[in-house]
Amino acid sequence: MQVLGSNIEEQWMRSLNLGFTNWIVESKAFGKDELTTPSPLFSYAISASSLWKIQLYYPMIAMAMENPSSSTKDARLQFSLNYQQFESVIQLRYKLNFKENWIDINVNVDNIRCNLIRLVSETLMEKQGYGSDEKHFPSRISLQLTPLLQSDILSVTVTKSTDNPAHEVGIEKTIESSFEPPKSVGFSISSTGTVLLSLKPWKFEQSVYGDSAILNWILHDSVNGREVFSSKPPKFALCQPKSWFRNRYTRAYRPFTREGGVIFAEDEYGESICWKVREAAIGKTMEWEIKGKIWLTYWPNKRRTHHSETRFLEFNELVRLSIEN
Repeated sequence: MQVLGSNIEEQWMRSLNLGFTNWIVESKAFGKDELTTPSPLFSYAISASSLWKIQLYYPMIAMAMENPSSSTKDARLQFSLNYQQFESVIQLRYKLNFKENWIDINVNVDNIRCNLIRLVSETLMEKQGYGSDEKHFPSRISLQLTPLLQSDILSVTVTKSTDNPAHEVGIEKTIESSFEPPKSVGFSISSTGTVLLSLKPWKFEQSVYGDSAILNWILHDSVNGREVFSSKPPKFALCQPKSWFRNRYTRAYRPFTREGGVIFAEDEYGESICWKVREAAIGKTMEWEIKGKIWLTYWPNKRRTHHSETRFLEFNELVRLSIEN
């Protein structure tokens, strides 16, 4: 596939997954709801020029549901949600620093790009569905990086601290006074302080498990601060056109690109992870396992509906790193 070049590869995968989506839709139309199919996930990894790159393609119709009972019966909404393809590029940059008695292997995010691409024309999307803007959006991305040759690992260090946000506590102040002429008159004046807490929609976390480093990007509801991938939109917000998830791809403060995807780059997420390795590892080629899980959530965009759902995919790739001075 790499010989074809990126543009032809993308067109080929969209054509292939359009055929796969049609096959699943037709099979379900004939009552084969429990159809068992091989995973349609297509992924590959490249290790070159101090870069690890993973490419992912996955048709939305084949993704597992976080809550299978939440599927919609609206055929037009199903069409808009199912005839989409998830595409992602994960690029991690590594650098070797040779010390007197050990080697530091530093890994940081170069680019993580996630997009949802319609598999049919916009005309057909409008005719049989509700348009291509009624689609899922990335709501959580989790990566786990593990060196498979762990006998040479001395320690793992992350560079991002746990968030420690400051917030103010509102204090209600009340002033009361009264007058007592022949006819008693009283009045009171009260003032209440309101707390405004500014939250970024995407929260980034680093953690360590054994010799593995775990990276998490989690989208939060800007109204109540809840994690989007594991919650439903508030019922009152579904009726409000100014809710953050309504018309979410055209708002100035949207947490997505105009096309509905996300990009995480080193300008904001460039914190590195450092593995300290024994000097004996020089001359070896280390294999690293990169495991990932990506959640994609649907909340209504322009359509008035109470339906919401979250789907997810998992992948596992091996990359290599040669320790040469």
